[in-house]
Amino acid sequence: MPPLPSRGRRLVARIIDALIIGIPMSLLLWAITGDRDYDTASSSNYLQQAAIIIVYFVYEGAMLSARGQTLGKMAMRIRVAMLENGAVPHGSPGWFRAGVYSLPELLPCFGFIFWLVNVLNCTWDKPYRQCLHDKAARTVVVSTA
Repeated sequence: MPPLPSRGRRLVARIIDALIIGIPMSLLLWAITGDRDYDTASSSNYLQQAAIIIVYFVYEGAMLSARGQTLGKMAMRIRVAMLENGAVPHGSPGWFRAGVYSLPELLPCFGFIFWLVNVLNCTWDKPYRQCLHDKAARTVVVSTA
């Protein structure tokens, strides 16, 4: 098994991916709706956030299924591998992992709490530092450097 990357590299990869999807989608949604007030709890804000979450899910699912890496993971020289053999999570495992990571956020309140527990799980998980989405898809994040 290749070495495990630091949690910091995983975090920076997620931030890069969030910016790659979040900035263009926010600009597009702003241009379409003209709604700049993100502080109110309106249904249009929920729909905009849901659109961003769904686009992120498609982006991550497609990238992981194709090559085991998103653009953020490529930049940080890490990839997602199947725990049993290190292969790229082609098909269902890549999409399942992406779904467990992003789709629960569509549920108000519970989604954020699940997301928080999910991503923090890698801080105490041993020996592979897996988040819940890794455990669900039977994957592990490894270094490519």
